[in-house]
Amino acid sequence: MGEELSGLSINELQNLEKQLETSLKGVRMKKDQFLTDEIKELNHKGHLIHQESLELHKKLDLLCQENTELKKKVYGTMQANEASRSSHTNYTSNNGYDLHAPVHLQLSQPLPPKNDVPEKSITLG
Repeated sequence: MGEELSGLSINELQNLEKQLETSLKGVRMKKDQFLTDEIKELNHKGHLIHQESLELHKKLDLLCQENTELKKKVYGTMQANEASRSSHTNYTSNNGYDLHAPVHLQLSQPLPPKNDVPEKSITLG
């Protein structure tokens, strides 16, 4: 805790500093590995969800086509085309995102702490 450092020599303090730096480096390496593994897992899950989304869109298109064919049989060609156009737009969404674009996450370098504001401790629930 630094309470008994006054009696240590320069060499002992330098040795202690090296030990602290080595320990900190090990902790940072473990943290980076953990975050890298988590990012890989999330990318994999994102890929699976993306594939599932594509499959659901294909099924939706197939159901819309089947619905259009059934309406043609029941109501005739003209009414079925109009109904198909209006019902198909209810099931599609355009939120500005490309459904076919893969998602990739990366680990970035941490920002340096701001020295002018004291850090607050974070309590995890």
